Amino acid sequence: MCVSQDTSTEKGTPQLCDRGVEFYRTALAEGGATAGQAPECLLSMGLLRALPGVGQRLAPVPPDLAVTGLTRPLELAVLAHQEQLAELRTAFTAAEHAYQDVMRQAQLPIRLLAGEEINPALEKAVAACTEELRTAQPGGGRGADQLADALPRDLALAERGVRQRTLYQHTVRSHGPTLAYIEQVSARGAQVRTLNEVFDRVIICDRSTAFVPAGADREAAAMLIQFPPLVEYLLKIYQLMWERAEPVTYLEGHHRPQLLTDRTRQNVLRLMVNGFTDEAIASRLGMSTRTVSSHIQKASELLGSRSRGHLGYIIAREGVLDEPLDDL
Repeated sequence: MCVSQDTSTEKGTPQLCDRGVEFYRTALAEGGATAGQAPECLLSMGLLRALPGVGQRLAPVPPDLAVTGLTRPLELAVLAHQEQLAELRTAFTAAEHAYQDVMRQAQLPIRLLAGEEINPALEKAVAACTEELRTAQPGGGRGADQLADALPRDLALAERGVRQRTLYQHTVRSHGPTLAYIEQVSARGAQVRTLNEVFDRVIICDRSTAFVPAGADREAAAMLIQFPPLVEYLLKIYQLMWERAEPVTYLEGHHRPQLLTDRTRQNVLRLMVNGFTDEAIASRLGMSTRTVSSHIQKASELLGSRSRGHLGYIIAREGVLDEPLDDL
């Protein structure tokens, strides 16, 4: 009998007690043991086995053979359960395929568009606009091809009485093609403003359909959103940006509003003193790295700094960014 401790766990797994270990060691050394003296744990674990034809004599069994006798039934049970799981998964395969097909075809309130799906969906939504189109276009001046495609569409929207609001970053104020486009759509009633902050692209049609990027690459994937609470949330964010933005106005023969130089250079310097590289500043403000370097160089000359670090020190010491940079 095992008297020093329990011989099994709560799950019924047999355990070897200290006395059993010593008894097993002795049986190995002596080539066997008497049945009446053997601890129960050795018998339940199959480490001692009766020898045929020798009465009460027990022979020690190697542990690897003894454990096989106990684990084999468990392994067979596990195998049976695995086969049952595989059969269940197979049984639901056809239903899963049907479900996925229907979900792909359903007009869900939020859909992921990839690659070539984006422009057709966007053109369809914009063409269906009857009241209002709001867009936010970060990244500086737009390409000539993009503007050529957008101008007829936006003029046609204006002719139908669709109100248009467009947000750009301040850097478009020095981009001739974009300014020419803005001048034409503004003459038809569109409103255009620029912002000195970083924002992402968004297009909202008739307060019911919105498009936003679905990753860093705006051309690779987009989300089409027709879920009313989410569209309303995007409208509120857009309105907050719109209220902080500056209208683009024109003077005859003057296509570069004075706002550009002061505000843009102030933004460049603010990002610089916060540790951004020229490349990061250019990406955030929608300009080239050469333009960023030019703004920093001009500020250095005006403030008399000897290095980039010295420029940051002067800006902090003099409180240059606390007031509008009329001299920069």
